[in-house]
Amino acid sequence: MESTEIIVGLDIGTTKIAAIVGRRTEHGKIEILGIGKSESIGVTRGVVANIEKTIQSIRAAVEEAEQKSGVNIRAVNVGIAGQHIKSIQHRGNIMRNSLDDEIKQEDIDVLVENMYKLVMQPGEEIIHVIPQEYIVDKEPGIRDPVGMSGICLEANFHIITGQVAAEKNIHKCVSKAGLEVVELILEPLASSDAVLSEEEKEAGVVLVDIGGGTTDIAIFHDGIIRHTSVIPFGGNVITDDIKEGCTIIRSQAEALKIKFGSALASENKDEEIVSIPGLRGREPKEISLKNLASIIQARMEEIIEHIYYEIKNSGYEKKLIAGIVLTGGGAQLKHVAQLTEFITGIDTRIGYPNEHLAKNVSDEIASPLFATAVGLVIKGFERLKKIENKEIDNEQKINKNIVQTHSRKTKGSFFDKIFAKSKEFFEDGGTN
Repeated sequence: MESTEIIVGLDIGTTKIAAIVGRRTEHGKIEILGIGKSESIGVTRGVVANIEKTIQSIRAAVEEAEQKSGVNIRAVNVGIAGQHIKSIQHRGNIMRNSLDDEIKQEDIDVLVENMYKLVMQPGEEIIHVIPQEYIVDKEPGIRDPVGMSGICLEANFHIITGQVAAEKNIHKCVSKAGLEVVELILEPLASSDAVLSEEEKEAGVVLVDIGGGTTDIAIFHDGIIRHTSVIPFGGNVITDDIKEGCTIIRSQAEALKIKFGSALASENKDEEIVSIPGLRGREPKEISLKNLASIIQARMEEIIEHIYYEIKNSGYEKKLIAGIVLTGGGAQLKHVAQLTEFITGIDTRIGYPNEHLAKNVSDEIASPLFATAVGLVIKGFERLKKIENKEIDNEQKINKNIVQTHSRKTKGSFFDKIFAKSKEFFEDGGTN
């Protein structure tokens, strides 16, 4: 395999930093060659808060991925998230010179590039420009205008912005860790590629990625992304609540949440009790699992209420045939899908990133925890495909030009011969 066919996804999260090395199989699935994971110490709510600690965590995750995969990692696709992420709707247009020429991919590329030149608020930068639908000479609802005739080409865009400082800090951490950023990708977009099918995106679906520091939302309808937002809290606030409510240390609270946590208190019996070792020889502490679930449920209800508000705010509440798909580390919490269904009244499932993965993948990788990292690898292969298609198009154009110039030369030489013969005939007075 050539090194260009290997893609690395780097998910810089609030609780963990994960590096996944993947390559595409002959069947179009993704084979995971290796995975590295380290504790994320320098990231708060999806944003880099300590450069040095983040660099150390990135290095640790990448080194582990290198050892397991046997690949020397130099370039990575990096995810970006955080409270600073915003989305806006915008319409742009270009006027074409000729009605006779067909609309080409280059025209669409120019239209998209123009959107990146929009003036943003000070300190903000455009991360993604996503076309939603095209309008050709006032004719709306066109998915792909390539090949059509028209003078005025317009499009409605979903534009995702973020803080320049947050973006620069990610670039700084990655480059100081000895790596190159190939592309910066919004994390819910990556997660959606990993856990959603095209049918779900077509039918209408909400992707909810519950991370450690943030909960990311992406709403799709008719195969197009319609709404994105970031809720500034996730699984970490649940851990903090357990720590306060049960008066235990944070590491014990996190372990309790993972092993015994439930989002529905009614699912636990009163007599179910877990014993926590006491600190420095103190008496062990007994904690009721029903009490633990009550603490988790209270905070989870608040997060789901925020999610439901965003769904209603998007205007797509009644158009979600495929319902809600929960992914990320927080989706591993027991009964979280049932609680979400109960509060929103919308059908809910847990999203696993195994649809695009080769069959021999381990259960650890096919966990909602690694949905974003797997999605970053998928996005990397999508980018490669676009580059390959552009190269093929350019090659075909060059070949076409060569054929045209060759035929012109041939035509020219043929007429030149006739002209020379005629000239010869008349000069000789037509007596040949």
